[in-house]
Amino acid sequence: MNKNHKDYYKYRILEILPGALVWLTFIFAIGLSFYNPIYGVYFVIIFDTYFVLRITYMLIWLIISWMKYRKTIKVDWWNFLRHNHKTWDQYYHLIMLPTAGEPYEVVANCFDKLLQTNYDHKKMIIVLGGEERLKDHFEPIAEKIREKYKDKFYKFIITLHPGDLPGEVVGKGSNLYHMGHEIKKYFDAHDFDYKKIIVSAFDIDTVTHPQYFAHLTHKFISHKNPYRASFQPMAFYHNNTWESDIFTRVVSNSTTFWLLTDLARPERLLTFSSHSMSWKALVEIGFHQNNIVTEDSRIFLQCYIHYEGDYEVVPMHIPVSMDTVNVGKFWRSIKNQYKQMRRWAYGVEHFPYMVWHFAKSKKIPTNKKWIYIWNQTEGVYTWATGPILVMLMGYLPLWLAEKQGVTSAITQNAPLILENLMRFGMIGIFLISIFSVIILPPMPEKFKSSIFNVALRYILMFVQWIIFPITMIIFGSIPAVDSQTRLMLGKYLGFWVTEKGKAK
Repeated sequence: MNKNHKDYYKYRILEILPGALVWLTFIFAIGLSFYNPIYGVYFVIIFDTYFVLRITYMLIWLIISWMKYRKTIKVDWWNFLRHNHKTWDQYYHLIMLPTAGEPYEVVANCFDKLLQTNYDHKKMIIVLGGEERLKDHFEPIAEKIREKYKDKFYKFIITLHPGDLPGEVVGKGSNLYHMGHEIKKYFDAHDFDYKKIIVSAFDIDTVTHPQYFAHLTHKFISHKNPYRASFQPMAFYHNNTWESDIFTRVVSNSTTFWLLTDLARPERLLTFSSHSMSWKALVEIGFHQNNIVTEDSRIFLQCYIHYEGDYEVVPMHIPVSMDTVNVGKFWRSIKNQYKQMRRWAYGVEHFPYMVWHFAKSKKIPTNKKWIYIWNQTEGVYTWATGPILVMLMGYLPLWLAEKQGVTSAITQNAPLILENLMRFGMIGIFLISIFSVIILPPMPEKFKSSIFNVALRYILMFVQWIIFPITMIIFGSIPAVDSQTRLMLGKYLGFWVTEKGKAK
């Protein structure tokens, strides 16, 4: 957008609003505590109560989503598909796999897992996308992959995304944009029916559930209008969880359970990470946006706006799993974890995009506009402010009241009130810790040296959640504040590629 154009300044105001709201909240909480500690205590108790009620509300949806997950994975969807959908073999699965310097082991592991799915692999078209700036690393790996897997699928295609294209943000979105245009040439040359192509955009470390494509095909064929829908699976970040450190495990699992709560509420669901949709829709909206960081969620908003509200995200209670950020070195993994969370938190860039385009659309129902705007605003706001206000700033007015000699019934009872609120919140952490153990992948043989060692590791997986309040601040609030502040100041965040270690 031209900086001299008045629309630029209007859009900048929208970019400023989320970060400004966060910082005004912090300033208000601190200022109120100094001005009148009693009022500060009231503010903290009200905010803490809201935050705990919000977590409780989310837990209800988490349990609902969990029950659907347990029910879904018990079904043999491959057998169900072949017996209930006679046209299933008319559809092709296009699987887009953008890369950015990952080692051969990670890429090969993704292909191996695709071959382990219960589906006709000759109905799969695989596209491996590399970056020109990493050409020397990518091409030898791509050729090795081609030789090993080219005969396993219907078609195997390699693309190379040119570097330094004007107007692009280097990252997954621009790579997918280029891949989409290259694949379209192939489909057009071979007269493919766009309506018979289901496209999945996966991270290269994605491991699909054995029944994923059978379940996806069933969902697609059964939908009343699959060309107006994206299909969002559950995202588990635990491929290498047994090798990961305690912090990356807790943060990764927290993301998993956060997404599970949204799966139970499709009216507020956006696509995230690995997901699927129709090729027809992807072509009609012009492919993934190539100048943003969070393309995985933006692709839904592109469709939603293009089709003027006639688009939805269909939840799939079947998982795909990805790696944690563990790379074998603790402090490097911690640094990578922070950067990953900051990139995800940069989804705040959707707020100005939604408000801007919703304001111009006359056909999207007003109530739907407000639902998405509210969910986005409230989500990024509490992400940034909640843990800091609850865990750190919450006791500031009490401390100031004591220093100033201000006493009242509320100051005397506030510590007990806050303690009870936190205790109530711990119930949710206890449930999540149980769920996190149940969904663990099989323990690698190298850790099974004795029954005692096995038991100890499982116990650690349960008790590790005691550090959850710490991770909420370090890997939750702080990177969220970081992202929103960058957007507010116009110091736009570039795409940071999550470093992938050797596949386990």
